[in-house]
Amino acid sequence: MQRYHPLLVALHWLMALMVLLSLAAGGVFLANMPPDSAQKLQGLGGHMAFGMAIGALLILRLATRLRTQHPPRASTGNEVLDRIGVATHWGFYMLLAGMVATGLATAIGAGLFPIVYLGAADTLPSELSTLPQRAAHGIISKLLLALIALHIAAAFYHQLVLKDNLLRRMWFGKRL
Repeated sequence: MQRYHPLLVALHWLMALMVLLSLAAGGVFLANMPPDSAQKLQGLGGHMAFGMAIGALLILRLATRLRTQHPPRASTGNEVLDRIGVATHWGFYMLLAGMVATGLATAIGAGLFPIVYLGAADTLPSELSTLPQRAAHGIISKLLLALIALHIAAAFYHQLVLKDNLLRRMWFGKRL
């Protein structure tokens, strides 16, 4: 078998897009908006919805990964790099789960669900940025960005240096 299951492929690319959009929304747009802005409340609603969807897709992806056959692990020819590759993939699952958990903990701890989705208040709580779970959410987001950069660099290394056509495994086509 040379390719991943089509559901894993679809989930990979869908989640990649959603995670990048969520990181941009949270780290760039929402972080720079005043807490009393209506746009921040709307943006936070989308960010929270995306986060919950990513959590659901993460569970589906992990279940699919554990239940389907997949190609053998790719090798760089270097045992250390190969181990980093395995750790990186499992690190994605852990960091994404951590992002969802800390995002949910922030929302619950700050009472965001009724504020954002039911209009229970016009502004966000002022202590939102001081919550420890919010701080953890920010730290995990930076770790996730670093892991994404490493993952992209590794994909280019495989494709351009090793020329092993690794990206083909995570695309649609005959599974052979």
